[in-house]
Amino acid sequence: MPLKIYQRGDKWWFKGRIARVPFSRYYRQSTGVSATCSEEEARTIASIFEQKEIKRHYAGEELTLTFSEAVLLYRAGAQFAGDLLAILPHLGEIPVAKITPQQVRNLGEILYPDNSTDSWQRHVITPVRAVINNAHDLGKCPSIRIKAFSTAERLKQDKRRKKQSRIEKTPADWPWIHAFRKHANRYQAAMALFMFETGARISQATSMVPADLDLQNARVWMPEAKGVASQWVPISMEMVVELANLPPRRPRKGPHNTTRYPPRVFGYAGKDGVYKAWKTACKKAGIEPIMPHAAGRHGFATEMLVRQGLDAATVARGGRWADLSLMQKTYVHAGDTTDKIQTALRTGRVQSQSLPNAKKLKNQKKS
Repeated sequence: MPLKIYQRGDKWWFKGRIARVPFSRYYRQSTGVSATCSEEEARTIASIFEQKEIKRHYAGEELTLTFSEAVLLYRAGAQFAGDLLAILPHLGEIPVAKITPQQVRNLGEILYPDNSTDSWQRHVITPVRAVINNAHDLGKCPSIRIKAFSTAERLKQDKRRKKQSRIEKTPADWPWIHAFRKHANRYQAAMALFMFETGARISQATSMVPADLDLQNARVWMPEAKGVASQWVPISMEMVVELANLPPRRPRKGPHNTTRYPPRVFGYAGKDGVYKAWKTACKKAGIEPIMPHAAGRHGFATEMLVRQGLDAATVARGGRWADLSLMQKTYVHAGDTTDKIQTALRTGRVQSQSLPNAKKLKNQKKS
C-alpha cells in the first residue's frame, strides 16, 4: 500500500511500508512541506521518496546516492560549506556514481569564469572530491579521482581573463620589517616581528591568547595549523620584551562592534581585520605592500635559508614545515637573482679570457 499522508504539527508527514520493497521497514517521517500547503504537494514529495527507496533497494545504494545526500554525510567547515552551496544546484540531484571527473572540472569555469584554475581547484574540485570520497569511505558510493589542471590549462585561462595567476610573493627582509614597524600600530608592529622571527601564520598569530605566552622561559605556545600540532616555540629576548609591554586587547567585530571576543595577544579576532591597517602602514612607510603571510612565513624561510645560509632541515624544523620539499619549493625565494646571474657571467667571461691560449686549445681538443 502507498505511504499515508497526515498532518503533524505545522508539517505534512507520511507513514507506512513500501509494498514494492520486500520486507520493507516502516517509515514515519516529515515531508518537509508546511501544513499550509496542499495535501497533493505533500503526496508528491512522499511519492518521490518512495520511488527513490525502490530504486535504492533494487540498484543498491552505491548507484543511487545523490550528491546532495553525500553532502549531508560530510562534516564541512565554514569555507567548504560556502563552496558546496554554490555547487549543489549543479550536482545536487545527480547520483554520485554518474558524476564524472570532467564534469567536475568543467564546473569551475561555469561557476567562476573569471577566476584562475587554482581557484577552480580550491573551490570546486577539492570540496567535491572530499564529499564523494568521504561517502566512499562510509561504503555508500564509488570513489572519484580528479586530475589537477595542467600548466597549459592555467596559462590558457590566465590569457583569457587577462590576469596572471601564481604571482611569486615578495618575502620581507629586516629593512622592510624595520620600516613597517615605524609606521604600524603597536599591535601590528609586534605581530609583524613575531611572524618574521618564528615563521608563524597570520591565523596562528591572531588566535593567540595571553595564556599562550611563557615569557619567563622565552617561548610561546604556537597553535595548530595545516596539520602541524600545537607546540612550544622559542622566541628572542627582543620579542620577549615586546610582548611583555604589549597589553592584551579584546577585539570587537560585527555591526557596531557588538560581538566581543576574549583578549588576544595581538588584539585581532582573525586575519580579515588585519589587512586594511597593514596596507595603510605600508603606504605611510613608502615600502612595497607585502602582505602578512609573505612578510612573515615567506620572509622567515628566505631569511634563514638564503640570506643566513642555514641548512634546510634546520629551517624546516624551526618554521614547523612537515614537508621539507614544500618549504623549498613554495616558501624560499632567491634574492637579487639578476645581479647574481650578471656577476656570474662577468666572472666566467674574465676567467675564460685570462686562460693561456695553449691551455684553451688543449681543452678544446679534449672536448
